[in-house]
Amino acid sequence: MEESMIMPIVLGFVLLILIFKSVIMVTEQTAYVIERFGKFVKIARPGLGFIIPFVDRKAAVINLRVQQLDVTVETKTLDNVFVNLQVSVQFKVGSDQVKEAYYSMDNPRNQISSYVFDDVRAEVPKLELDDVFAKKEDIAIAVQKNIHESMNAYGFQIIKALITDIDPDHKVKDAMNRINAAKRDREAALEEGEGNKIKIIKEAEAEAESKRLSGEGIARQRLEIVRGFKESVEDFKKSLDTVTHEEIMQFVLMTQYFDTIKDIGANSKNSSILMPHSPGGMKEFQDQIIAGTFVGGKLKDDMDK
Repeated sequence: MEESMIMPIVLGFVLLILIFKSVIMVTEQTAYVIERFGKFVKIARPGLGFIIPFVDRKAAVINLRVQQLDVTVETKTLDNVFVNLQVSVQFKVGSDQVKEAYYSMDNPRNQISSYVFDDVRAEVPKLELDDVFAKKEDIAIAVQKNIHESMNAYGFQIIKALITDIDPDHKVKDAMNRINAAKRDREAALEEGEGNKIKIIKEAEAEAESKRLSGEGIARQRLEIVRGFKESVEDFKKSLDTVTHEEIMQFVLMTQYFDTIKDIGANSKNSSILMPHSPGGMKEFQDQIIAGTFVGGKLKDDMDK
């Protein structure tokens, strides 16, 4: 009775093992390569699948997600500058090319890196260093196109190639930094000079305008003084018929002389002034005015004759 019970238990256990071995669960964005006695049988897609236990086996698990490969390439530019380029290649296995991707290439990442080295070293030597920085997108597109054409036959799709870093020799970088610093200094000097130029021009324009207005004021002041002289002379003539024009002018000039001394003395900025101020000096100054007036009158009479 006990032996008859053992056999069903053993058979049930074996059957359970067979069922467990025959069921496979494939996750999303993954594919299984199934072989039977070492020969390719099928590709198991995401979901529940079945294989023949102990006959079929899971040979490989293929990742269908987008992967990234970073490659650092040292190369030389057209102007003989050595530079390191960091190239990031984004790729994936085609969902309908899983068999080709697994069986055609032994080490896909190393082989993709070799293509990147070859394409970068074919493109960069055509350009000078400045153009490498300016045209890095063109280099990346060329690399992507060439690798895609080569790798597509092996089941790999190249999604994008990016040049993420350009690192020239440190001596070249120092020289470039010095050139840029000198350029910035030159531009700053030009801007500063232009600002000083504008400032000087504006100051000159302001000074010219100030002098113009000052001249207009002086001219108007003198005009009013002359008009005042005229009115004073006319008033003197009306009041005193015996007073001559020369005497009136002498009186007016002496009045202006004293007014000038008064204005100079009232200015706090004046510390000293040299001019005759004694009675004798005043008499000499008056004689000079009279003599000048007499000579002027004599010349006028001679011209009239």
